[in-house]
Amino acid sequence: MTESPATTVAAGIRSHEAVGRGLRTEALEINLGPQHPSTHGVLRLICELDGEFVVSAKPDLGFLHRSFEKLAELRTYQNYLPMTDRWDYLSAMTNNMVYVETVEKLMELEAPERAEYLRVIVCELNRIASHLVFVGCMGNDLGAWTPFLYCFRDREMILELFEAICGARLTYSYMRIGGVSGDAPEGWLEGVEKFLDYLPGSLEEIETLLNGNEIFLLRLRNIGNYDIDLALSYGLSGPMLRCTGYKWDLRKEQPFSVYEQLKDCYDIPVGTRGDCLDRYLCRFEEMRESLKIIRECLNRIPDGEIMAKTPRTIKPPAGETYHAIETPRGELGLYLVSDGSEKPSRLKIRGPSFQNLSILPELLPGWKVADMIAILGTTDVVMGEVDR
Repeated sequence: MTESPATTVAAGIRSHEAVGRGLRTEALEINLGPQHPSTHGVLRLICELDGEFVVSAKPDLGFLHRSFEKLAELRTYQNYLPMTDRWDYLSAMTNNMVYVETVEKLMELEAPERAEYLRVIVCELNRIASHLVFVGCMGNDLGAWTPFLYCFRDREMILELFEAICGARLTYSYMRIGGVSGDAPEGWLEGVEKFLDYLPGSLEEIETLLNGNEIFLLRLRNIGNYDIDLALSYGLSGPMLRCTGYKWDLRKEQPFSVYEQLKDCYDIPVGTRGDCLDRYLCRFEEMRESLKIIRECLNRIPDGEIMAKTPRTIKPPAGETYHAIETPRGELGLYLVSDGSEKPSRLKIRGPSFQNLSILPELLPGWKVADMIAILGTTDVVMGEVDR
């Protein structure tokens, strides 16, 4: 395995220039979180510091006690759907998507084409909403408050669209096994189109505030960098993998829903350095690519039904399957086992936030405490998906 830049820096911690001046330092163990706002949730990092340098950092998980995998065994397939909203609560639509598609795969059931296009539209809108939270919080972590307000202003427009189509603003339960819970109300698609016309100008404004700020760029450039080999060895996905230059996105590589028909209308942004700045830029550019996908969906969406003919009680045939989709944080996969009853026999969640956190003990040593905040921020974890 190629030695990471952080490992190289860590090797020189003990020979820091302070030692050369005759100063002695002692290792200090501190807790970052679970209440610290920069941990983006109930994440506790047990850190050993030498001065302001990180010697070791170990994530301590499990503060939420959610038991989502076990709860699946106690609920029917239909009744478990609202639980999926609570995994990654910043991207609940994609959680809905992977669950219903996994059950449909076991049942060999196809949703109507109109329902598939509606699914993709809301998932890409949710991707933009999630990345807006990331961009706003990333700026806030590093001292830029104004972009946070701008990002949440724009995210509010997406939440209003979601409220109009399904009645909820955060936990949607919009999708159903075999389709979606409701068709787009009158004027909704036109409202989406207006949002597509509005957002590019706003993104340019936010980009000017952040990318034109030299302090912001210095806090991210060449910080927390790693290469493709290290990323793959830890099972990273999404922007955490693509920032290294590895162009892997399940929407392109293993198309699901109607993404096969849309693959020529958008590109997959990748980085070159694998640092914090590339992770930030990848997510920012992904919002622009999502706009292209949504616009193509609006051009292609057909009329028709939004639900396939499904039995009143969902009982997939006995068997097992794995299905994965691309969420804002990477590969979200479900391993589902059916015994032929109306309840899953086993459900295992492959959450990208959990995998992406696994690199931190390797990545953080050698960087300063201030850099640790930037690195953790660009990891973009949602702890509801980690404590599952």
